[in-house]
Formats: sequence, structure tokens, C-alpha cells
Amino acid sequence: MSISPPPVPARPLGSVPLPDALSLVADGAFESRAGGARRALLFRGADLEAYHLDELFAGERAPRAVFPVPWPGWTRGRASLSPDGSFAVFAGQRAVRAVGADGTTLWEYGHACWGPRVGHPHTGDEQEVCAGFEHGSCRVSDDGRSVWAHVAVAGEEYDEAWAVLDARDGRELARLPLGDGAAAGSHHLSHPDGVHMGLCVGMGQDGILLYWGRPDGGKVTAWDLNDTADRILLDVHPAHGGFLTVEHYGADLRLHALDGTVLAEREERGEEVPWDCAGGFVDAGTVLACTGYECDEDDEGVRHWLLDARTLEVRGCVAYPSDPGDGPARPLGDGTWLTYDEESGTLHRWSAAGADG
Repeated sequence: MSISPPPVPARPLGSVPLPDALSLVADGAFESRAGGARRALLFRGADLEAYHLDELFAGERAPRAVFPVPWPGWTRGRASLSPDGSFAVFAGQRAVRAVGADGTTLWEYGHACWGPRVGHPHTGDEQEVCAGFEHGSCRVSDDGRSVWAHVAVAGEEYDEAWAVLDARDGRELARLPLGDGAAAGSHHLSHPDGVHMGLCVGMGQDGILLYWGRPDGGKVTAWDLNDTADRILLDVHPAHGGFLTVEHYGADLRLHALDGTVLAEREERGEEVPWDCAGGFVDAGTVLACTGYECDEDDEGVRHWLLDARTLEVRGCVAYPSDPGDGPARPLGDGTWLTYDEESGTLHRWSAAGADG
């Protein structure tokens, strides 16, 4: 049954020009830290530019740091910035590499090639990019001491592993085999408890694999939520002990305890409109979810919805006083969220009218 909750007016908090930054709201360019740091990590040609979002909206337009990309021809994978901003870690096709802001390679952790054909030859040129779009990802822990990496494993079969590396020298501290490889890509999300790390592995039309893990001496203690292989990890918040997911094709949103127990669920919008794979915690009490961006079943176009963060009851659809851009939204966890206008290259920041701050 279709329901129409009242609109929730949005209050503009600022706008800044930031060309080619759609990935900040639609993909993996946003990175938050348990201490409150919220950063944009934008690939610009042969460089990774790191912006502190609060500074950006306060008028500082220059990036906080710029790191040379180790493999400029490699456009897959993801990057992660250390909490103090002194180094970045890149997930490449055949290695994970840490790089200082001056371009110095701090360490490299080699692994098997993500190319889809097992055992294919290489030229020896580290800049060689093999066929295929498959990739892993990496994440520096919130204490800056370790790097978690999803990597390909050498062998007769195409296998994968989850490795924990020493952030100082890239030495492997622990490894969890993940079995037969089927990844198209992945992303990490560190839990604000400072202990647990989440890994979400996309397998294209074959579904999603979701893991949580913690370091435990020389091993990784981990558990998965893969009974149905269909949950995409969206977000975490310090006020919640668990995490937020969306079903692979947008059938429902769920709030989980850390062990995977479902605490609340919200099925797709009325008239069978699926949820997009974007959204998260606006603050401790509010979740923002999107419809109409990835799937065009919403006749109203792209819409942003505010939900109760404990029950996932829909509070209302966001009503903007001006055009926010026809795209998804990126909640920041501090009571605000971002939208991006591709046409003008402008990043907008919003809060709900009447909210504190």
C-alpha cells in the first residue's frame, strides 16, 4: 500500500564548487573516521586529492593533501587515508601500496592479479594493467596501526583473502581465506567501536558477500551474513552498536546488531519502488535513504527519504528549497548530508529544517 508521509523541509548549509565529485555521494570517495573526521578522497588523473569536508565548507578550497597514484593506468580499486593524513594506501591490481604525501613508497604488499584469467602472464612492468574490472579494496584502521585489505590469492583456482597488515611496514599480521573468488569489487567500513572492520564484496548478478571481523592475535576472527548473499553494507554510527544494509536489488533496508540480528526492517516504498544502494545515518536518530537514482521505477524521479534510525519508520520525503542535483545523497552522521549537482559541479550540504546545528 502506498503511503504519503508529510514532506520534511531541508535547510541549506552551504555550497562549494568541486568539479567531477559525483563519486563523493554515489561511490567510494567518502571516508569517515570514528573521531569525527569526514573526508573526500577524489582521484584526479595521476593524483589522489584528500579534502576535509568541514574545512571545504568553511572556505578552504585546496585539498588537505595530494598523493600520487602508484599505478595511473589502474582505475579500479579504492584508496584509504591514514587518520592523521600522513599517508594513503591504494588497492592495486597486483599489490597494496602505502604512499607518503611526497610520493615516497612506504611499503608494498604484493598479491595475485585480480585479472579474471588465472595464471595469465605478465610483462614485469608494474604499470601493466591486465584485462578485467575485478578489484579489491583496503582500509586503514581508525587507530592508524593496521591496514585491512581484500586481495586475490595465487593458486590453481581464483581465490581471495582478507589480510590485516602492519601500517608501518606492510607486514602481514593475519589472514582469513575467503574461498573461491567471485568478486567484481569490494569496499571496507570500519566500525566506530575501534575494533571491528566490515567487508562488503560485490559479485555482480551473483549477489553480495558481507563479513565482519576483528584482529585476534595472529588471526582474524570473523563471521559472515551470507545466508542469502544479498546484503550491501551501507553505514555505521557511534550511537548504534550494529550497522545498516540494503538488499542487493533494493527490496528492503535493515538495521542489524553487530552479530547480524535484524533489529528493524523497511520494505521498498509503495508501488514497489526499490531503495537505492546509497544512504546512511544522518545522525543518531535519523537514516536517509534514496529512491529513483539507480532504478527508475520511482515516477517522481530521485527522492530522498528520512527514516527513524531505530525503527526505520518513514518520517517523510525531503523537500529542497532549491535544486539539489538529480542524484543520491551522502549522510555525514553529524546531522547533515551532501548532494551533488553534476551540471554545475557543485557540492551542497543540508540539514533538516528545525534540526539543531
